[in-house]
Amino acid sequence: MTFLNSAKSFLLRMLFYCIPIFSTFVRNKNTIQNKLRIPVVPPETCNLKLITMPIYHKIGKIPQKRHTIFKNAKGKHQYEQLFGTEGFSGMSSLLYHVHRPTMVKEIIKSYNVAPEIADPKNIKARLFEGFKIAAKDDFLESRVPLLVNSDVHLGLAAPKKSLKSYFYKNADADELLFIHKGSGTLRTMMGNIKFEYGDYLIIPRGIIYQIDFDTKDNRLLFLESFSPIYTPKRYRNHFGQMLEHSPFCERDLKLPKNLETHDKKGSFLMKIKKQGMIHEVVYASHPFDVVGWDGYNFPYGFSIHNFEPITGRIHQPPPVHQTFETDTFVVCSFCPRLYDYHPKSVPAPYNHSNIDSDEVLYYVDGDFMSRNNVEHGHITLHPKGIPHGPAPGAMERSIGQKETQELAVMVDTFKPLMVTEAAVKIDDGKYYKSWVE
Repeated sequence: MTFLNSAKSFLLRMLFYCIPIFSTFVRNKNTIQNKLRIPVVPPETCNLKLITMPIYHKIGKIPQKRHTIFKNAKGKHQYEQLFGTEGFSGMSSLLYHVHRPTMVKEIIKSYNVAPEIADPKNIKARLFEGFKIAAKDDFLESRVPLLVNSDVHLGLAAPKKSLKSYFYKNADADELLFIHKGSGTLRTMMGNIKFEYGDYLIIPRGIIYQIDFDTKDNRLLFLESFSPIYTPKRYRNHFGQMLEHSPFCERDLKLPKNLETHDKKGSFLMKIKKQGMIHEVVYASHPFDVVGWDGYNFPYGFSIHNFEPITGRIHQPPPVHQTFETDTFVVCSFCPRLYDYHPKSVPAPYNHSNIDSDEVLYYVDGDFMSRNNVEHGHITLHPKGIPHGPAPGAMERSIGQKETQELAVMVDTFKPLMVTEAAVKIDDGKYYKSWVE
């Protein structure tokens, strides 16, 4: 009887533990694997938000334990700030300020900077002559949006002077700046990053920054992304580390250095971009007063010249050139590389249909082998709905060629792009006919 009671008790306990797990398994076959901590989910099926760039960085002085008392040598409190994404569940950094980062003295004015739309439902392939964008002294005034949708604004800028008279923060969008001409230093509340020709600068939303240029001749491609900008998930393992077949890795990135710490009170003008408006706000302390920080959310740079192209025996599709991605668009780098080496390969890209996306190409340097009459600083737009491909004669010219020296940035958006009034002014008006023989 004792044996039977023990066996009965054992079976009841097993049922108690197994039934909930079995029920969960029926609902989701991955749950048991998750409970056992077996990393069986391949990276490409993971949620994008769970495998972001996991680089830990630290500058300056920070307390040994977060959320604890932290004083300077004179016994004055340093003020902690969580600089985080997605509420309290995304990537974040902890910053320590000399003064409270919340001291707003005055809001001077607000004004509209939303792009003016010329063609909200475009079907025409277009070519924009980017270097016709006029150079201007002021950094923000020089930025001209050309192609926009609810996910991203793409444009060009030609600032002649450094941004020193005010501080700038984009409260809505991560920014990507591509340096076509010029060099200098991106100065931020989290440290400085030197940049030069060919650099991408990734500036997360909420970063306060100024920018110093070494000369007056500067040309930038910029993106404002309303979702976070990450490195491609297929080049990362499930921990977020870049894989061996990735065309670049963490050591290629330019991380912030030389933290500026200003212990100053007064009136400091901040221009904050939010919901298509610029708000001019006066802060009571210098925005660059961070004594130290650590975490995962910070600006960084990457040179297009450090992108290692992936090639093959036959023509490789554009995703092998992917450099950054969001939930709503991707950025690719077309770099100098060897052509395909199959004896009958055709190096020029095949004709393809944009079924799900609009394609934008920004031409940086070299000869872009698939097009005719394209110059540096030009932008082409190939909208969804119409196939596109090499210009007449380009395919034939490519056969037998061994390499290309082209340099270009491509942006593919999943939502159609609207054409702004500013873009129409630099449209050549005839590009959509360029495939007619």
